[in-house]
Amino acid sequence: MAGGRGSRLAPLTTVLPKPLMPLGDRPILDVLMRQLMAAGVQRITICVAQVNALIESWVNHQPAYAVPIDFIYEEEPLGTAGALGMIDRPDGVFLALNGDVLTTVDFNALRDRTAGSDAIATMGVHERTIDIEYGVVHSHPDGSVARLEEKPQIRYTVSMGVYAMRPEICDLIEHGERIDFPDLLLRAIERGSVVQTLPHDGYWRDIGNRDDYEAAIVDFEADASRFLPC
Repeated sequence: MAGGRGSRLAPLTTVLPKPLMPLGDRPILDVLMRQLMAAGVQRITICVAQVNALIESWVNHQPAYAVPIDFIYEEEPLGTAGALGMIDRPDGVFLALNGDVLTTVDFNALRDRTAGSDAIATMGVHERTIDIEYGVVHSHPDGSVARLEEKPQIRYTVSMGVYAMRPEICDLIEHGERIDFPDLLLRAIERGSVVQTLPHDGYWRDIGNRDDYEAAIVDFEADASRFLPC
């Protein structure tokens, strides 16, 4: 999914679409595509906004991709998952992912967990920790102090923006409908399907904002082999 406007990375994304933002000597899109091909993916479809023809031009000038690559253009923004209503229905379990993540997730494990279950989708999830810089006050309804926490840590589980899905999930989206992945998964659950998770305790970073993008550059340049298949 490469149709986002990258507004959180502005003004950098006024020049390049977010998936083409460089990590060292290559764009994040190249890293993702090489990881997918190493995992045995047989075809890649890139969903882009109508204004991002630069992505297709860049991909078509790369000789190293050994699988068919096609493009879907969104005339209007369709959210993170809306393009799934426009693709050719896959024959089996497929991967769907945002085009702005740097990760070491095992794509085969994600696919196999879905194929070996009755779930309609598996969501890659990652635990994040936030350090609170202040003392946190917990009060009773009358305003009296119940307890104090000095600079606590908050741990929570987040979606990585990486999914393995069964083809029938595409049937839940109308052609041209705007919908995000959370709403699509909730729709599937509401209609009786199972959605499961696959925890990933390795590397994951969403490069959608400036701080994470700059950190991803440092991490990638420190050990590119960690992310690129041999």
